[in-house]
Amino acid sequence: MMETEQGLRTLSEALRSPVYITVRRRVFRQLVESLLYEGVVTADTAEEAGHTRFTLHGRDADGDAVAYQCRGRRSLTFGRVRLTDEPVRRLAADREEEAASLAGFVEEVLGPLQGFSPEKLRSFVGEMEGTLLNDSLAQYRRTQSWNLLRGKAYDDLEGDAMDGHPYHPAYKSRVGFDYADQLAYGPEFKPSLQLQWVAVRRDCARVAVSPGENYDDLIAAEFGAPQLETFRTELRKQGYTPEAYVFLPVHPWQWRRHTAGRFFRDIRDGRIVPLGTAGDLYVPQQSIRTLSNRTNPRKAYAKLSMDLINTSSSRELLPHFVVTAPPITGWLKGIAASDPYLREETKLILLGEFAGVSYDPPVEAGDGARTGGSAGSLGCIWRESVHRYLEPGEEAVPFHALCSRELDGSLFIAPWLESIGVESWLRRLFKTCVLPVVHLAVAHGIALESHAQNMVLVHRGGMPVRAALKDFHEDVLYTRDFLREPERCPDFPAVHEIYRNAGPGTSFEAGSLSTVRGLTLGALFFINLGELALTLADRYGYEETRFWTLAADLLESYRIRFPQYEERFRTLDLFVPETRVEQLTKRRLVPAEERGGCSHDVPNPLYHVREREKAGAELQTAGV
Repeated sequence: MMETEQGLRTLSEALRSPVYITVRRRVFRQLVESLLYEGVVTADTAEEAGHTRFTLHGRDADGDAVAYQCRGRRSLTFGRVRLTDEPVRRLAADREEEAASLAGFVEEVLGPLQGFSPEKLRSFVGEMEGTLLNDSLAQYRRTQSWNLLRGKAYDDLEGDAMDGHPYHPAYKSRVGFDYADQLAYGPEFKPSLQLQWVAVRRDCARVAVSPGENYDDLIAAEFGAPQLETFRTELRKQGYTPEAYVFLPVHPWQWRRHTAGRFFRDIRDGRIVPLGTAGDLYVPQQSIRTLSNRTNPRKAYAKLSMDLINTSSSRELLPHFVVTAPPITGWLKGIAASDPYLREETKLILLGEFAGVSYDPPVEAGDGARTGGSAGSLGCIWRESVHRYLEPGEEAVPFHALCSRELDGSLFIAPWLESIGVESWLRRLFKTCVLPVVHLAVAHGIALESHAQNMVLVHRGGMPVRAALKDFHEDVLYTRDFLREPERCPDFPAVHEIYRNAGPGTSFEAGSLSTVRGLTLGALFFINLGELALTLADRYGYEETRFWTLAADLLESYRIRFPQYEERFRTLDLFVPETRVEQLTKRRLVPAEERGGCSHDVPNPLYHVREREKAGAELQTAGV
């Protein structure tokens, strides 16, 4: 994209502003926290003034000893390391100063360690420095426009709540974007985008829709029959038969940076026919690749393939996941509709992924290079908008926004906590957002990756009333023997041939129930509730012990309420002493083939508070 004078000015101003220092300190803080927590490095510790001083040792380029110091604590919340807002300090023989170089820290502290190649370390530094650049641009825009969060509509909060991923040091790496792309396509800048459309030959496409639906009819409803007829006319002008093609939207960045250059032979051969930009205006959500319809917010979200890496994850859409989206949606919606607790009491919203299309041509003899490395580069999943489900008086907020702060440092949710009361608000939040996910796991044997990006809180004036869940096409786990109704489970081998030889542990079917438990504890409790517990402790003085006691009490109340699931509740066992969570930072430091083993056991706060209660009860019984 051509660099505009305004873009260059914004870049220079952001990098020279105090915001840059604030963001750099955040990246440093999250880097050290994650390295200590994941056991990648060790530190000397000393207790002082209610905190722990951590000292990490390394060597400079001359081989002389250096150290990095910071203060923080090990929390009750899964043993997370939490540093104070004070900057990390670098100590050398001749001076002490604030640590200002991410590359220097990695070279001096991680460089001498065994098992990390210089290439991986450089790549990791690049991801963190990309985060520093991208977040500086975003935060600078926010401060310059004095962009407040309270009172914002859901679609605005998707871009404006910028404090997400408070654990990952490369939380905004966006590998593949340059700074101009960040300004043009970053959700924080709320660009209005039109989709780039192509027609792909049906024999080269994977198409999936909900039962009884037709993809062409669905696209006509979303996009408009007149525009589709314009596309068909264009195909006829170029000598193609419209009935032999299916229409597929492409992200404008993906088209410009990857599609035209990667698929030029397919365009020449007529497998792909470019049709130009058309239709409604869209705005990116926090995941970047999912776009909300700005022209008509009730219309579907478009989740589009992007050859982009952000927070360790590729943003492509692999064909077999695209075509599983509608069957999984039908499965989950069918279960929710037949379960009185989910349907009538919690009124759980499942944002259905009702259609998917992916360009997935057969590899032709002698032309294998044509599609090599391109699987997942052209695809779209259409997802229902949360606005379709909101009743009068209801508002929606992304769950990650609950931990966000206003520009004055106050919590976004502070007015709710003050008017409702912290514990009353938390109890209601747990009932509306935690129990439906737990119920799916306990009563039905289905675990969802319900972390912050995949959950939406629906509230009335700040009071939680229900939850909306999304993003099912990759992140559902079960074991066949723990499914309450296995006959409802989609026949995945019939959906895509890749599942025909996929055994337990390699597809949606987990190898053991501990994996199902781990996803529930990891996504819902470790990420969603964990971040909220730490935020309330750090910013609101609300004790973690009390937070997790409330959560444990809620689970106990659920167990008592549903005696028919008593055995299943105990079998799933959310109160295990430890659970495994991913080592997200370590994953960026090791080769791809070693990333599957990047997880570690961490203490479960639910177990801790239960054991503490038991010990207290025993002492009381003993009269101590």
